[in-house]
Amino acid sequence: MKFLDQAKIYVRSGDGGDGVIAFRREKFIEFGGPDGGNGGKGGDIVFEAADALNTLIDFRYTQHFRAAKGGNGSGSDRTGAGSPEVVIKVPIGTQIFAEDQETMLADLDHPGMRLTLLQGGDGGFGNTHFKSSTNRAPRKATKGWPGEERWLWLRLKLIADAGLVGLPNAGKSTFLAASSAARPKIADYPFTTLHPQLGVIRLSMSEEFVLADIPGLIEGAHEGAGLGDRFLGHVERCAVLLHLVDGAAGNVVHAWRTIREELHAYGGGLDEKAEIIVLNKADAMTPRETSARMAALRKASGAPVMLMSGVTGQGVPEVLRALQNTITTERREKAA
Repeated sequence: MKFLDQAKIYVRSGDGGDGVIAFRREKFIEFGGPDGGNGGKGGDIVFEAADALNTLIDFRYTQHFRAAKGGNGSGSDRTGAGSPEVVIKVPIGTQIFAEDQETMLADLDHPGMRLTLLQGGDGGFGNTHFKSSTNRAPRKATKGWPGEERWLWLRLKLIADAGLVGLPNAGKSTFLAASSAARPKIADYPFTTLHPQLGVIRLSMSEEFVLADIPGLIEGAHEGAGLGDRFLGHVERCAVLLHLVDGAAGNVVHAWRTIREELHAYGGGLDEKAEIIVLNKADAMTPRETSARMAALRKASGAPVMLMSGVTGQGVPEVLRALQNTITTERREKAA
């Protein structure tokens, strides 16, 4: 299945049914009278966050959603049938924006969350509604109210506990594959993942978290270089960022600062999130190189630096435990 995290759609709620003009003509009712019924309500447009979805790919092939018009009224004072609502199911974490792509209308961040975004039009009145003591035989009925219509942008932000960031070829996909059942593309040549990947990591029966691998950033991503910063929105909801630095690449301080500058330029509070810095590819460095590069990273960041090799598994359990402890702490503070 292809990953799609942004889509533009058109939605329109149903018009209300029309009221009618009708009169009673039973044999033994001498004066008869008006008995035209009201129109039925048009269908609503409803959005629902569904567990089973994790991409907006369906909206590439279906962009228009229209609810049905309400039924017209009829004689014998019968009201027209109301039209059913149209339910549009989207992945959890989907945000709905107006056509300007800036005004957020809704954030469906809980399973089963429902939102009636467009109301169907009310039905028109039949002539029975206008009967009064001074107007015993009204010949007036109204049309149903029109429904609403608008263009919307859907933007998906993955629900993950931890986000995996780093330059291309930092070993993010290898780490995700080594620590979860996810199977991202891995190769022995430099490339960058094109779509975010999710992996569920279980440390014990009661401890598990979701890790999101974000496609590698490069310098100038916030200005559109490479894949740009399009996928950084997927880590806005994360409790902690796991920053992998390629130890075998040489200038580890420059690599760390490049990502930090892109996070700061993007905004959204990403540069303020808890960060675990890991020097990766320990198997490709000599002990002397390892010691010097860890010291340089500690001095530049002012934070502890962990050592790991996604290929051999060295240090992976310790990194996962540090992630779980940080996530647990962040969850507890958020709940409080």
